[in-house]
Amino acid sequence: MSRPIAVGVDGSDGSLAAADWAADEAALRGAPLRLVYATQWIPHQPQAVRMTHEERAEEAGDVLGAMEERVRTRRPELTLAAEEVEDAPTRVLLDAGAQADVLVVGTHGLSGIGGFMVGSVGQEVVADAKQPVVLVRPDYREDAHGAHGRNKVVLGLDIADPADEVLEFAFDYAARRGVPLHVLHSWHAPFLHRHRVAAETDSGPQAEMASALAQAVRPFRDKYPAVDVSEESAIGRPADRLVEEAADARLVVLGRHRGHGSHIGSTTHALIHHAACPVAVVPHG
Repeated sequence: MSRPIAVGVDGSDGSLAAADWAADEAALRGAPLRLVYATQWIPHQPQAVRMTHEERAEEAGDVLGAMEERVRTRRPELTLAAEEVEDAPTRVLLDAGAQADVLVVGTHGLSGIGGFMVGSVGQEVVADAKQPVVLVRPDYREDAHGAHGRNKVVLGLDIADPADEVLEFAFDYAARRGVPLHVLHSWHAPFLHRHRVAAETDSGPQAEMASALAQAVRPFRDKYPAVDVSEESAIGRPADRLVEEAADARLVVLGRHRGHGSHIGSTTHALIHHAACPVAVVPHG
């Protein structure tokens, strides 16, 4: 049997959306789905807000029960497991992700500055996970017929390090859903903005970048001939271009080099806070 898709749940709108996304992904992969609820005893909490072990267990049972019912209604064919784990949420999610093909977590709505609140747990999970992590917005909506008005996948590719794991994830996702894949390499070279015409000629840096992008993508075009692929090598800040593309995408895929430790990078940080669609961060290296 395939390894499961794991999803962290806590009853919030973000985790409801994450459970929906994870259920759809598990169904398409023919994989089981694992719902995970983390509880943590905080000994120095004020007595007025401290929950007993029994109260915490009851809350976890209520949340998991509601999530199970939601998933079974949406995807009755799934093999489903649900469990409460007592430990720090980051550790619980990382452990669940280590046993899964994909870990899915929800974000918590818009902050006061127009971005999505990912929180320390979500950022730590993205930074340290050994498997792909997908962050899902609270307003995610997709039914059995696909995401409404969002019918492309966007892959932000670093052609200096075009990791196979990242390309495979994006092509596989697009192939399973029968949607187009747009591969974007955006590069920022301030001195070229003063000579933009030269940069965009057939013999300039733009042409070299486009050629390198095509070379990186070609093996996966051959492996997934049914996927409608477009490529773009553009001058501009990668984060800005990818946030723009995310406006009408159903998923943005990014890579994260494990060699960078717990640093997620400015582009990934921008996307997980500002992209209008789910974001998949795929570790590699």
